[in-house]
Amino acid sequence: MAEPRPGLALRFQRRFLAARPLRSLPWPELEQSLRTAADSALLADILHKTILHPLCVKYPPSAKYRRCFLTELIKKHESTAAEPLDELYDALADVLKEEESTHCYKNYLLPTGDCVSLSESTALISGGTTGLVTWEAALHLAQWALENPAVFRDRTILELGSGIGFTGIAICKTCQPRTFIFSDCHPRVLRQLGENIRLNGFSPEPDGTWSTHTESQGQEVEGQNCQNPKVIVAELDWGSVTEKQLLGLRADVVIAADVVYDPEIILALIGMLQKLSTSRADRKAPEVFIAFTIRNPDTYQLFQAELDKVGIRWQMIPAHSSCNFLYDVQPDVTILQLFI
Repeated sequence: MAEPRPGLALRFQRRFLAARPLRSLPWPELEQSLRTAADSALLADILHKTILHPLCVKYPPSAKYRRCFLTELIKKHESTAAEPLDELYDALADVLKEEESTHCYKNYLLPTGDCVSLSESTALISGGTTGLVTWEAALHLAQWALENPAVFRDRTILELGSGIGFTGIAICKTCQPRTFIFSDCHPRVLRQLGENIRLNGFSPEPDGTWSTHTESQGQEVEGQNCQNPKVIVAELDWGSVTEKQLLGLRADVVIAADVVYDPEIILALIGMLQKLSTSRADRKAPEVFIAFTIRNPDTYQLFQAELDKVGIRWQMIPAHSSCNFLYDVQPDVTILQLFI
């Protein structure tokens, strides 16, 4: 069975699923035909109208359903004296090799009435990373941003560790930044991030653009309509990025959510902040806001101690006790403003 091209199911879901739900396919009629079928030609016709139907290839029913359906087709076929039907066995082999989908779609309603639609992993850890789900601190940081749009309006925003993009997409839709630079370092996260950005109607700049910005950037985008900000996706490794590259980004505001959860990551983050501090030339230092869920008080205290050690001042901006995007128990989320 031919596999759908990358992104095909996503586009199909957006454009056609509401108008043509899966139940519109004639499953009951085909199952009735299956019970009375007596020849390979009819079985092949059933196969092509179900499992191999273009609609099912683009947006297939669950692997479990297809496996059971094909098994029944094969049982029926083997009960006849007909010649073996290779297509049946090939299709079943494809389904048996296929894993159940590990992704789902989520919609987050914004106060403006707009929404952020995301493809997310159904597992907290997937592909060796935690970056394929939306974490609570990202939700709280987005809510704080929506309540403080002046911080972002008509400015260049750099987000560290963007993950699958919720916070940045929410800011792009509501806070009118001039340029928003999403960044991460995990290849699979970057692919999912780009897909989610496009899903929400934005077109990221081509790869590599982020590292070639010059001092004339501000003039080039002057007068740009911030209702449709420039969006850039950057592969940014905190350990290897250079001060020259960071200077080229010309960020006015730096944000991050849920990047303070491991001592090794904390040290890499501190190093990144130091590079931002020394790479600004004669420009004003960017405003920095980092949101994180306090899961381990020792980790939180380590982050504060490391900030103090390198001379980065900070102040706490308490997150609201409730978040519009959360409906269960509210986590202990803190937002720090850093002065680099």
